[in-house]
Amino acid sequence: MKADILKQGAEGRLYIGESNGVSCLVKERFVKSYRHPVLDNQITRQRMKAETKASERCLKAGILAPKVLHMDLKERKIYMEYFDKAITVKEFVNKGISKDPKVINELFEKIGTIIGTMHSKNIIHGDLTTSNILMNPKTEDFSEYDVIMIDFGLSHYEEGAEDKGVDLYVLERALLSTHSELPELFEIILKSYKKVNSKEETTVIAKFEEVRARGRKRTMIG
Repeated sequence: MKADILKQGAEGRLYIGESNGVSCLVKERFVKSYRHPVLDNQITRQRMKAETKASERCLKAGILAPKVLHMDLKERKIYMEYFDKAITVKEFVNKGISKDPKVINELFEKIGTIIGTMHSKNIIHGDLTTSNILMNPKTEDFSEYDVIMIDFGLSHYEEGAEDKGVDLYVLERALLSTHSELPELFEIILKSYKKVNSKEETTVIAKFEEVRARGRKRTMIG
């Protein structure tokens, strides 16, 4: 019985489970009946392995991410560390848990530093949104917290600047859509990003501008 389902979508479901007697988060991917079974199995395995590898690379680089406890390719399940007190950055901002501009600025500066570090290690997240970044409180009022990157289902390893530019563009679009009342958030992220990823910052930002221009052109054309 899969009790305590936390989230379910087109790709799969998240629920509380157990691995070697330890309570954990289980991510189970659905079978895609519209795909050939062999192809579906191949794609699922590739994505599960990439997700696990990205989490491991982040932890190795000092970036907080869920530790993978076990991966069952046959059952399409990844068992990972669960942060039961954490909330998403989206929730933190939209619920107005803190309306202090200094607190918001500090949070998004941290996010920019983390993404810059990820890109400097050639880790592409693939779905950068404030729903995929957790705040794990050290105190009840969130005056102290850890920032944790999650959901690496579309992640991959890439040394080139193009995918890093796309990663930033996806994030910018997500921020404008989800937090339109705070248009300055992306610039705060970008400022911290540039500091920590200074070696390739110029190239990545140039690619980001190209991707943004293409996106605007598509929007204008329809």
